[in-house]
Amino acid sequence: MTSTQAFYGRWAAVYDRLASAPGVGSWRERAADALDVDAGDTVVEMGCGTGANVPALSERVGPAGRVVGLDVTREMLLRAREHPRRVGETVDWVQADAVRPPVSDADAVLSTFVAGIFPDPAAAVDAWCDCVRPGGRVALLNFQRSDRTLAAPLNVAFEGFVRLSAPGTRLSRRSHASAFEQRVAAARERLTERTVARRYETFAGGFLGLVSGRVT
Repeated sequence: MTSTQAFYGRWAAVYDRLASAPGVGSWRERAADALDVDAGDTVVEMGCGTGANVPALSERVGPAGRVVGLDVTREMLLRAREHPRRVGETVDWVQADAVRPPVSDADAVLSTFVAGIFPDPAAAVDAWCDCVRPGGRVALLNFQRSDRTLAAPLNVAFEGFVRLSAPGTRLSRRSHASAFEQRVAAARERLTERTVARRYETFAGGFLGLVSGRVT
């Protein structure tokens, strides 16, 4: 078991509660909308956690479509299967490394809140784009520091959030918020290189950034 699997395995129950917190559902709806999927499409979510995005994705692809939730942590997937709205004949759960996903010819790929944890986020985005057929979309939703004046006090808390939510950071004195943002920026830059018809939007007071593009 890797350190990442051990970390998220221990915190699977807490993560599941946070993923379903009030207000978070609207973020997930906007991320799902960014994929522009049609009924009957196949959507893969990389680093799906406990599957909180699955209901929004399933609603968009309909009963003829398919949603694949991929995560490296077994405990996360076990939690996902405990939710009635996150299981069904059109939902598949796959335990695998999102950097080497065993999927292909998807119509869209979604990644929410995970791009900043990979040592090589550009390689991860390359793998995701390679999974998508030409014309399909890839969308990345991530936390970020806000550039709004009134958000300055909350930006201080952003450092604490990163330390608590990423493996191997809580005991370090280095600024992991900066490193986290650099990895997110690298993921977004690679998505920009690999796609056309890109869109970028921010919400939640500027603390969330959603970028998507169409694979050529």
